[in-house]
Amino acid sequence: MTSPRGPGAFWALILLILIGIIGPFLVWGAAFDQALSLEGTRTWLGQYGHWAWAAGMALLVSDIVLPIPGTVVMSALGWMYGWAWGGLIAAAGSFLSGLLAYALCRGLGRPAARWIAGEAGLAKGEAFFARRGGWVVALSRWAPVLPEAVACLAGLARMPWRTFVLSLACGSLPLGFAFAAIGHLGHASPAWALALSAGVPILLWGVMWRSWQAR
Repeated sequence: MTSPRGPGAFWALILLILIGIIGPFLVWGAAFDQALSLEGTRTWLGQYGHWAWAAGMALLVSDIVLPIPGTVVMSALGWMYGWAWGGLIAAAGSFLSGLLAYALCRGLGRPAARWIAGEAGLAKGEAFFARRGGWVVALSRWAPVLPEAVACLAGLARMPWRTFVLSLACGSLPLGFAFAAIGHLGHASPAWALALSAGVPILLWGVMWRSWQAR
């Protein structure tokens, strides 16, 4: 069944996705924040021994449906493995989380999205992600809540997978290494890492985009 809604209905789709993501934060966010403090996360990961890195990645991937404080997990990984290995693990977890959200929504969510937003609404979303999707995906990785929402919308709008993967990497890599460095240095405040993570994705995606255009 196709929805008769117009292009403006795409905003309703965005709103529903945000509600679905923010809801768990409102219900369980405080409990997760308390349990997964920097020290608490490090202790929890430590019980997995040599597989602590896999447990950390699993936490980051589960952020799709659970209110996981991702930046705290990344800092804990940096604390345990150092900024280099910890950053690589954190970046991989963030990347896999975005990729899974994109793949699931692209493969399974299209019919529901079409019913909510209609063909015209989806066309509007597809046009937006075709023009500005790379920048939005890269920058969204360092913002709260937005990473999962943007990855889902990119999948629903069928953003070209190669563009999505490249922009996702441009956002996930600096984010992972910045917060791993925070954890490695033993600092609890991520203010400077946020600034770094906000700027580096712009630079990386700008370089990738210009290179792609030149080709």
